[in-house]
Amino acid sequence: MTRLLPWVLTVGGGIGLVAAFVLTVEKIALLRNSDYVPTCSINPVLSCGSIMKTEQAEVFGFPNSLLGIAGFAVLVTIGVLLATGAALPRWCWLGLQAGVTFGVVFVHWLIFQSLYVIGALCPYCMAVWAVMIPIFWYTTLRNLEQGHLPSPRRATTALAGYHSVVLILWYLLIAGAVLQAFWFYWTTLVE
Repeated sequence: MTRLLPWVLTVGGGIGLVAAFVLTVEKIALLRNSDYVPTCSINPVLSCGSIMKTEQAEVFGFPNSLLGIAGFAVLVTIGVLLATGAALPRWCWLGLQAGVTFGVVFVHWLIFQSLYVIGALCPYCMAVWAVMIPIFWYTTLRNLEQGHLPSPRRATTALAGYHSVVLILWYLLIAGAVLQAFWFYWTTLVE
């Protein structure tokens, strides 16, 4: 996990940073012109515009994408530092764990809101969902392996041995929730 984490943080953080930046630009355009149709509003289900206009898009009083810009920039920086061989102190690892835990919990709350409250999906938001999961997972595995988080050694070894299986199952659960939430819409496309 130690060799993989710098790449997960750098690449995943980069993808998340680009998605958050584009969402911010789209949100500003929408604020300037309420008739603006974001580039990611493709159909009734894939519709960033309808999501951007909800209170869930500004949970803390400003666009959520600004949190993404700040958070993903930090992740890219840490990923690059780790790739160069830098050794981070324990407090940095614990701070990273706190940040990615907040991020993955927030993303799952947003997934629920998108699927079952708002009833729409945002492609850029889904990119953020997709990268937050491995960022959280591999950071957590690394912190467990290094003893920064309490865990029985056996459990840590077992989790590390099935790291990709956990990710695949996690993604399948989310894909299943998306299919279930929009099943009626998907079936109208086939008919």
